[in-house]
Amino acid sequence: MTEPLRTPFGFSSTADEVIDGVDLSGRRALVTGAGSGIGTETARALASAGAEVVLAVRRPDAGERTAGQLREETGNPHVSAAELDLADLGSVAAFATSWAGPLHILVNNAGVMALPQREVTPEGHEMQFAVNHLGHFALTTALHASLTAAGGARVVCVSSSAHLLAPVDFEDIDFAQRPYDPWTAYGQSKTAQVLLAVGITRHWGHEGIHANALNPGAIPTNLQRHTGGLRTPVERRKSVAQGAATSVLLAASPLVEGVGGRYFEDCAEAAVVRGRLDPAAGGVAPYALDAEAAERLWERAESFVG
Repeated sequence: MTEPLRTPFGFSSTADEVIDGVDLSGRRALVTGAGSGIGTETARALASAGAEVVLAVRRPDAGERTAGQLREETGNPHVSAAELDLADLGSVAAFATSWAGPLHILVNNAGVMALPQREVTPEGHEMQFAVNHLGHFALTTALHASLTAAGGARVVCVSSSAHLLAPVDFEDIDFAQRPYDPWTAYGQSKTAQVLLAVGITRHWGHEGIHANALNPGAIPTNLQRHTGGLRTPVERRKSVAQGAATSVLLAASPLVEGVGGRYFEDCAEAAVVRGRLDPAAGGVAPYALDAEAAERLWERAESFVG
């Protein structure tokens, strides 16, 4: 068993500190959910290093305003916004069809959390699973050729310590039979994002495409709009700049070149939890890194996406 990967960065590190000295000139990046929160900060950091960055957002008017602010802040004219609704597989397909050329960095960042009532997409999929995982799976697989063309692409899957709340229930992913619980549904969707990173690396690693998942930490953003705000103790909270640091590390740092199929928190690979699973304690659940579960989910998602 190898030791978890460590870096000089940690809990308090910011995206700017992680990206310092990295040159992304000539590279193209796509960040979902980049209209606010750590998505915007991740996009800003990548743009500051010279990358061409596309903000994939549900509301293109608001996204373009954010893109304009990032162009001004970073001095990088190659920041733009494009419409993407991850709950709508037609929107995902249209977005992927419009993408031309290589894609070096894909940050699957967008998400919804703890919807109080069960909601489903037109295809009948539970909304948190649909947005947090299925839409990202559809997007990533549709952009496979562009990732391959990059000659060494990275995919970043934003998960959460909440993945410790629930594995993927393959018998009832969409809560059609079991009682709906907001946090179980959220936890399942975030476990799915870790399994996506495992699956991408297993399927495409030989093509130079590597994916990792991460827990950004507790950051007060719009994500908590259904939960009454952030309830994490103040000493364990992060700023948006700190919350984006691990995403930026996995997207751009040479320290993780060629690394894939792993789960990070606080800018380091997390330890696998061998005892009681506790989101407050951190770590990664064994079921989230399970290769057989990753393959089963990949096949199930393919059947859902069609």
